[in-house]
Formats: sequence, structure tokens, C-alpha cells
Amino acid sequence: MKRASTDISERPPAAGTAGRPGTGEHQSLSKYIQARFDECSRSQKDVAQYIVDHLDEAAFQTAEELARRANTSSSTVVRFSQALGFEGFPELQAAAREEYRRVNAKAASNSTSASSTPLFSLDQNEFESALTADHLNVEDTARKVSRSSVEALIQAIVDAEKVLVAGTDQMAFFASYLRHLLMLLDLRVDVVASPSHEALSRLGRIDGSTLVIGLSAGRPHPLVVRAMKLARHRDARTAAITDATLSEVAKLLKIKLYYSSNSPAYVRSHTALLSIIQALAYGVYAQDTAQYDDRIKAFRLK
Repeated sequence: MKRASTDISERPPAAGTAGRPGTGEHQSLSKYIQARFDECSRSQKDVAQYIVDHLDEAAFQTAEELARRANTSSSTVVRFSQALGFEGFPELQAAAREEYRRVNAKAASNSTSASSTPLFSLDQNEFESALTADHLNVEDTARKVSRSSVEALIQAIVDAEKVLVAGTDQMAFFASYLRHLLMLLDLRVDVVASPSHEALSRLGRIDGSTLVIGLSAGRPHPLVVRAMKLARHRDARTAAITDATLSEVAKLLKIKLYYSSNSPAYVRSHTALLSIIQALAYGVYAQDTAQYDDRIKAFRLK
């Protein structure tokens, strides 16, 4: 990332100072990072992306923990903080905590007095903490997902002559599951989950009648990026389901669904992703239940 501007109006002084991220008076830390995102190096973008999408974790984790989750080094986290104009990571973290508290205070003020009781007691063990995070991720995803984007993706699936789902590594399972759900409705669906000769040949068959759906967690796999670029070049419709609002594939997409993946565990939570996939399939089914019931019955008899 380029060094922060010497113009004080463009720099983020320490949290608590007027006009700086974390004060609530002007630009929040998340908005400031988003505005500077294109100036970041590749490794710094991983840090920026993770902070914006996981503000609560960035607010309370150490630089080492944040680096591990963002798949980078703690020195990159520190350099990223300094490039934004902070003295170091503790100052950036202070701004993150202030924004986190402000967002939560606003959410609390908007909640009704009849809010549900907590799932577990305050002294949660690791198992309960993970379940609580999954519950909150589904709720957060449901609140933030765009109905227009969901409806657009459902209609795109219905209208497409063929659907190609791209997802590698941990996303390969979810790509296969989405394929399974749509094939139950007798839709034509292929999966690209690895750079194998067969998978690459499927990419080669992308055309204007294809809908390409990319699945990603964090930085998208090069194969998913390649699929999106090829789809755009061939005038195919594109969509993505991702936990990264600043994902590099975002500029290649026509439809994007974001899911929350916060987790206290050593891996991201994919509970909300699974919910989105199942809800999308049900949305497609609901377009014509009578027709799809017949297709499901025929599929099971094969």
C-alpha cells in the first residue's frame, strides 16, 4: 500500500480524535479501509478484507491471531496499520473496537424488549461458543442479504440452459451439494472443483446460455477467478456466494450474495453458506412446485 497521505484530512489519526476512524463523527474504520482498498498490496488486501468482514474478531484478537486468519504474517498486519496512518496495530484495533461497540449499541437500541433469551450462559465452553457463532452468522446473513439479489439469482438459475458451479478446496463440497439440490429438480448442472483436464474442459464449454456461480471463502481460488473472467468474456451470466465483501471477483459479477463466517474456532463457519444454498434451491423449487415435484419423482425413479 502507498504510504498514507500527509494531508491530515485524508489520514486516520488515533481513535477518539475527531475526524478519524472509530470516532463516529466522520468516517468509520471499515469505510476508510474500503476507500483505500485498491492501494493495498495483495497480502494487505487479505488483512483489509478480513477486518471489514470480521470486525468483531479484529477488535479483540492479537495481531498474530488476525494474521493467521487472514492467511498472512503479523508483520503484514503491522505494516498495513502503519500504511493507514496508525502508529501500529494497537491503534488500529482501538478504532475497530470503537466501531464495533457503536454498531452493537445501535443494534441493541433497535431491538425490541421481547428479544429472545441467550442460547447459553455467559460462561460458554468452546462447543457452545461455536454454536452461538453459527447461530449469529445465520441471523446476520439473513439480515444483510439483498432480496433483489436472491430473486435475481433464483431467476437466473431457472432461465439458464446450464449452470456451472465453481468451488475448490473446502468450497468443493458446497459446490457439489448445490449441484445435487438442483439436479433433483432435473436442472443441468456441472461442477468445477479442481484444475483437472475434465474440469478445464467444462470451463471451455461456457457460453452465453451458461450461468456461472462461484463459491469462495476469503481470497477466491485462481480457478474461480478464471471461471468468472472467462464467463464475462463469453457474455455468460455470473454470480458468487462469498464471505468477502471486498473479494477480487466482485468486479466480475452481476449477482453477489454475501454470508457471514465469523467463528471462534480455527476454521471459518460455513453454516450460513449452507443455509443460503438450501434456501436458493427451495426458491427455485417454489417457482413451479407442481412441475418440479414431477421432476423430483422422475429423478428418484432413475
